[in-house]
Amino acid sequence: MSQELVISIAEKAVTVVIMASGPLLLVALIVGLLVSIFQATTQIQEQTLSFVPKIIAVLVALVFFGPWMLTKITSYAKDILENLTRYIG
Repeated sequence: MSQELVISIAEKAVTVVIMASGPLLLVALIVGLLVSIFQATTQIQEQTLSFVPKIIAVLVALVFFGPWMLTKITSYAKDILENLTRYIG
């Protein structure tokens, strides 16, 4: 395996991880920001109020984005296995 191949595999891995985790992180960020604004305007400082909506939103986003995320990850794994058999065998 050449150095360029290893670097391109690592670069693709980072891209796949960012793309797969991005939607869930974005949903958690937006919901957290909305809850923080709600807490600031109503002066409710309950700590658990910020966790429950984020957990629910991330679970809903996981149901919505899950198949797409799984497709991206399995496609990358398939590419890795194909490259391994090509360069090792």
